[in-house]
Amino acid sequence: MSDPTSLPNFPPPADEHPLRGRVLDALKDLGLDPNIDADGDVAFTVGEPAQQLFVRCQDGDFPIMRIFGQWMISDRVPPDPLLRLQRCNDFSLQLNLVKVGIANDNLIVSGEHVVPMGGDIPMLIQITVNIIMEVVQMWHTSFLSPEEQQQLAEQAGNAGSPGDPGTNGSGGAEGVGGTDGTEGPLSSSPGDDYQPRHRPSDEV
Repeated sequence: MSDPTSLPNFPPPADEHPLRGRVLDALKDLGLDPNIDADGDVAFTVGEPAQQLFVRCQDGDFPIMRIFGQWMISDRVPPDPLLRLQRCNDFSLQLNLVKVGIANDNLIVSGEHVVPMGGDIPMLIQITVNIIMEVVQMWHTSFLSPEEQQQLAEQAGNAGSPGDPGTNGSGGAEGVGGTDGTEGPLSSSPGDDYQPRHRPSDEV
């Protein structure tokens, strides 16, 4: 009799978690190597250096797919927790697809979709991952002064490889058609000219 512990750890049948099964298939079709973690989320990595992302699936009449990741915040970002949370709020208000928050001193960026049968999951994953990686970069660079932002833009134009937002993030999602970014030195205080693109209106 075979030792049960020596058997391969096959994922559960797709019909037990229909959406999760579709997500696993989509990630494999994209050339990634997904696995199911202890929380039941689908884990996968993209980029170089590798970035860990997750997909949480909720089945039901309206299946929901939540793609998210977390990143250590550079110690060069101002340490004021209120300032960090305000910047997250600004980004969440101005963005259509993703939301930004902080938990346990980590930056959390996530995107959610209602995924009906027939929905193009590979396309949703590619778009969402690329936006998430871009937002991680944008959030960190929003603390730069205008001069540093200009320097960063010039470096990005001359660089031939993607950079590193925060401490270990990748500006693009290699393997899913990502965009490139480049890290710049973060200032100890936010840029004086920073203004969110969206603020709640006082008008009724």
